[in-house]
Amino acid sequence: MFITKRRLSRRTVLRGMGATVALPLLDAMVPAMTVLAQTAAKPVTRFGAVYVPNGVIPSQWFPSSEGTGFEFTPTLKPLEPFRDRLLVLSGLDSVPPPPPGERQFNNHADASTRFLTDTTPSRAVRAGISVDQLVAKAQGQDTALPSLEIALESVDSGATCDFGRSCVYTGTISWAGPESPLPMEQSPSAAFERLFGDSGSTDAAARRSRLVDRNSMLDSLLGEVASLRSRVSAADRTKIAGYLESIRDVERRIARAIAHNADVPVVNRPADSPESFAEHAKLMFDLQLLAYQGDVTRVTTFMIGREFSGRTYPEIGVPDAHHPISHHRRDPVRMEKCAKINHYHMQLFSYFIDKMQQTPDGDGSLLDHVVVLYGAGMSEGNGHIPLNLPILLVGGGNGVIKGGRHLKAPAGTPLANLHVSLLNKLGVPTERHGNSTGAFNID
Repeated sequence: MFITKRRLSRRTVLRGMGATVALPLLDAMVPAMTVLAQTAAKPVTRFGAVYVPNGVIPSQWFPSSEGTGFEFTPTLKPLEPFRDRLLVLSGLDSVPPPPPGERQFNNHADASTRFLTDTTPSRAVRAGISVDQLVAKAQGQDTALPSLEIALESVDSGATCDFGRSCVYTGTISWAGPESPLPMEQSPSAAFERLFGDSGSTDAAARRSRLVDRNSMLDSLLGEVASLRSRVSAADRTKIAGYLESIRDVERRIARAIAHNADVPVVNRPADSPESFAEHAKLMFDLQLLAYQGDVTRVTTFMIGREFSGRTYPEIGVPDAHHPISHHRRDPVRMEKCAKINHYHMQLFSYFIDKMQQTPDGDGSLLDHVVVLYGAGMSEGNGHIPLNLPILLVGGGNGVIKGGRHLKAPAGTPLANLHVSLLNKLGVPTERHGNSTGAFNID
């Protein structure tokens, strides 16, 4: 049995030239007079939301059986190694009441907007506060960033996209308030700067210049790192080294992408993103991982694609634009192509889940201490169907989420009922959200 005094604050950061790096949870951050043999440093709970556009092929997504014995369908197959941390949900609806004086809308603007707000978009830019921002309001004061919002595709927020609705609605899933949509950052270097930069400059060219400089920003921290290592245990030194190397790896990958794209015209993607869609997605997932690991923020939202996405996927044998073939008209060939896209997105998501499972955090892994909501705002793109949405919860949530199950909600259950339940489990007392009629019991 060992008794220790606190040697490091949980909010310890390393500061260098143009860099501020928070540390992962270390044994040296255990409160004073803690019995090490019995109590590890207490982890915090993180929340993430990952959005996929244009619906799915339901027959390839939903298991036919409920409970703990559910089978893994073709789309969900990449998550099979994480069965015990997976909660498959079905039967949740997002049927919006029509705005005053207007007809019912079941379209792309509704899908992305209602995913976390359960509020119907109006012709004026107005919705409701989203689940992620409610969590950020409760936890954001404890972190450098209240939340991080990122995406793989941009959208012109000044244009009209869907039935007279602003493109704002299809370009974000995160709302700080009814009239405050949060922009999604597509640039890896800008997201990196938000997490670790301390330059005071928002100039994109200056940011890219720093990232392609032959020295890593971490080089300016070498003195502080050496001093820190002399004060902590061997286990903590290993943890610090792995974390900083992960940051350096992300930094190198961004720098390589910038160098590669320097003289190449880039269409519909940031000039500092990798040429490959998969590498761009993995880079953005890794940035979220680092954000969680260093407790820079506990709340992230990530749009793998925006509604109306016309991205093509020749790398998986789908040269067709995503949105047009999501209107597959029951054509088996087009449906198979859509299912391939859904499966591909899930493969990339499983990369993130696997890395969280491998990342130590307190007495377990990051996956044990996170809740990630993954899904789409419509079940099937062919008819913009807002019933029986494809929704997953992944992670243990510090013991509040019991995985390994497929739960089917009673007929007519609003998606917002899940929001209510989830917010309460995340420590945000909530009786009502959006169009909720109660709480959907996921215990």
